Amino acid sequence: MSNVIERMRRGDLITHDDPDYPALWQEFEKTRALVAELNGKYHTPDEITSLLSQIWGQEDLQVRMFPPFYTAFGKNTRVGKGVFINFGCTFLDQGGITIGDGVFIAPDVKILTEGHPEEPSRRHTLLTKPIKIGDRVWIGAGATILPGVTIGENAIVAAGAVVSRDVEPDTIVGGVPARVLRKIRRDENINE
Repeated sequence: MSNVIERMRRGDLITHDDPDYPALWQEFEKTRALVAELNGKYHTPDEITSLLSQIWGQEDLQVRMFPPFYTAFGKNTRVGKGVFINFGCTFLDQGGITIGDGVFIAPDVKILTEGHPEEPSRRHTLLTKPIKIGDRVWIGAGATILPGVTIGENAIVAAGAVVSRDVEPDTIVGGVPARVLRKIRRDENINE
C-alpha cells in the first residue's frame, strides 16, 4: 500500500489500468468508511483527532475540527499545529495539501488539488497539482482554493473567494476570481 501512496505523493499519475490501482481503490474505500464514522455521530475532540490521524495517516495531530468533513483519499494531506477546521469543509487531496501552523479554515471551504483535462476525450484523466497554505492563514467561509495555489503566511482569503493564483504573504484577497484587496495592517492600535 505504501508504494502507491508514495507514488501519488511524488505526483505520479495512477490510471485505472495501473497495477497499483486496486490497492489505491482499497485505500479510497477505507477513507470513505472513516469519513462516514467521523460524520455519522457525535465524537469528542480526542476521538475526532484519532479519526483524522487515520484518514490523513499523520501522527501527533494538533488540530481542532467541527465535522462534517469530506475527503475521498486523505493520505496526501499534511496539517501543522494549532489548526482549526470548521463545519462542512472538503479536501480533495490527491495532488497534495500542506497546511501550516495556526491556520483557520471557516465553514464550507473547498481545497481542491484535482481537476480534469479540457479535452472531452481525455476528461476521465485526473490532473493534480499541490496546494500549500502557509502559517497563520485565515480562509473565510465558502472560499475555494484551486489546484496549484500557494497561500503565503498570514494571508487572508475572504469569504466566497475563488483562489486560482498564488497569494503573497500578509495579503488579503477576495472575489471571483480572487484578487488582491490590500496588505494586512500591522498597527496594533487599530480598533475596527
